[in-house]
Amino acid sequence: MPSQQPFFQSRFQKAEVDSVLWQEREGTLTERPNQRTFAFLKPDTVKNRLVGEVLSRLEQKGFTFKELRLHQITHKEAESLYSVHKGKPFFQELVDHVTSGPVVLIVLQGPNAVETLRKVIGATNPLTAEPGTIRGDLSVSITANVIHASDSAENAKKESAIFSLDTS
Repeated sequence: MPSQQPFFQSRFQKAEVDSVLWQEREGTLTERPNQRTFAFLKPDTVKNRLVGEVLSRLEQKGFTFKELRLHQITHKEAESLYSVHKGKPFFQELVDHVTSGPVVLIVLQGPNAVETLRKVIGATNPLTAEPGTIRGDLSVSITANVIHASDSAENAKKESAIFSLDTS
């Protein structure tokens, strides 16, 4: 029987490792099952009639829309939203762009909403955004990159509050 001991021990250790790997892989999907986040579709998305395409992709990914609102962002709202970029060369371009026409404000809910949404939309620069992502498929420039999405739950709360939306 001593020869079976290492076999059972290694099987037990393997099962333990498999369990840890499964938790890392699958467990993260249920860590925050009903997390909310904030996003908005930029004026170029509305102008180019891509709103339905983007919303459809988000819905297919499993997001639930808690709030959707057509809105004209004011300069004050835009400056508050992008205050982290104040003083950078692209700040005014961002403000001018998001105030150039109506946007669609969105509060979404889903498992790990912040992280999942960031992956679905892709990198800020459409040249480096993966094909299959919203920005990779639909964006034409860094500024006119279809969608803005909060990069953390904390920022989702701050950004949505600018527009009197609730992500809690």
